[in-house]
Order: sequence, then C-alpha cells, then structure tokens
Amino acid sequence: MINDARIFGELVQARRKSLGLTQRQLALAINSGERFIVDLEAGKATCQLGKALAAASAVGIELVDAGSPAAAPELGEEEFDIPEVGL
Repeated sequence: MINDARIFGELVQARRKSLGLTQRQLALAINSGERFIVDLEAGKATCQLGKALAAASAVGIELVDAGSPAAAPELGEEEFDIPEVGL
C-alpha cells in the first residue's frame, strides 16, 4: 500500500531504474526539471501532485482507488458501507 510520499517516491525510482531511465530522461519525458524527479524519489512531501502523477504514469504505474468496485471486482456492484462524518 502506498500511503506516504516516501513509499511513492521509492516506487517511482524502482520502476524508473527497471526501465533503464535516468532521472534526467524521466524529467524530460514529463516536461519537468531533474530536481523535481530527485525530490519526488526522495519522498519530498511537497512535490506537485500533477507532476508526480505524470511521472508515475510515464514509468507505468497505474493508480487506482482501492475502495472502488472496479478495483475490487470480487465485490461486484455491492454498495459500500461508508460511515457518515458529522461536522
């Protein structure tokens, strides 16, 4: 499960390396600076979400909502019991 910036960054880095891409090549592929890739892979929590998602997509990482029926086909079209939050 990816639940923090560090784990996400490590995943992007591992996938980038498995594809034989340098940080510079990945940065160029997503029209970003190399510094952004360095920060992303280091788990910098303030990295821009749009660029982070572009980097993930460029290395073949598909993010899905684990709570959606599409991500859990064994649940079918059942309704989810989502607790209401009172504000």
